[in-house]
Amino acid sequence: MSIVLCTWGDIIEGGTEEALTLASKLSGESGADLYWLVIGDAAGAAMELAARYGVASLDTIADTRLEGFGPDALVTALAQYCEQTSPGTILFNQTVSARLVAPRLAGRLGVPVVMNGFDVTASDGSLNVTATAYGGDTHVVYSLASPVNVISIVTTSIEASSASTATAPVTREIPVDLETVDERFKVTSPASAEGARLEDAEIIVSGGRGLGSADNYKLVIELAEALGGMHGASRAIVDDGWIDSSRQVGLTGKITRPGLYLAAGISGASQHMAGCSAARVIVAIDTDPDASIYRYARYGIVGDCTEVLPELIKAAQA
Repeated sequence: MSIVLCTWGDIIEGGTEEALTLASKLSGESGADLYWLVIGDAAGAAMELAARYGVASLDTIADTRLEGFGPDALVTALAQYCEQTSPGTILFNQTVSARLVAPRLAGRLGVPVVMNGFDVTASDGSLNVTATAYGGDTHVVYSLASPVNVISIVTTSIEASSASTATAPVTREIPVDLETVDERFKVTSPASAEGARLEDAEIIVSGGRGLGSADNYKLVIELAEALGGMHGASRAIVDDGWIDSSRQVGLTGKITRPGLYLAAGISGASQHMAGCSAARVIVAIDTDPDASIYRYARYGIVGDCTEVLPELIKAAQA
């Protein structure tokens, strides 16, 4: 049985190379061929990556009903693909849409599913999947003995590393029948995002309720601009309406891996840390010396962030 990584979209999503790294490692351990299924315009840019990461077969599916990447059409197409190619391990890079599609595909196929995985190893005919649980507070290892398994991978802790040799994969177009598929939910006003993405930022300054008021969030924006980075937020202040949800970092927001993450007035709840704990350096500012954020931070400032941030802005602008 093969290993297949499932991808869709108009571009290659961030984290894809990291997912290919893990899939290539698992392929070497298990001796199973690695397939990569790419749906959408991203297929055109996938060939070079496929060769670099030891993909044996680059597969595509073309159907007009997949143009909007609706979950009903995707799940049906993926299920038909699996029926035709019989993969043993079905991997997803855990994007927002993959969180919805992966469990549904597992349900359609009647096979186990593990979400929030970050490592997979093969041992004695089974798979051991290490995943986060309880919002990232703990790690668990699932032993999967089923012949077919669906695994969704959070890639923020994986370093991309290409295979030792590059070999051009074969290419295949897999036929599917989506004539009877009709999306049950229609998107009438899709969300739009302009400019750089928070997930790709090298420097992020985020604010939380410790800022005291929505007016003080401007300090976060000013420091982020002074450092040449982007501004983020905790779910608490997004829920309070201080900033829109596109800036939310955390388990239900953006999963980031910047070089520098500065958290101002954020206590460090596990749900938030799930979105930033992969940062190379975390700097925390909080009045509570026992705040959870200090368990993750390399540098910490115990103090009022509304007093500390203006000084950091001055230093950054000097």
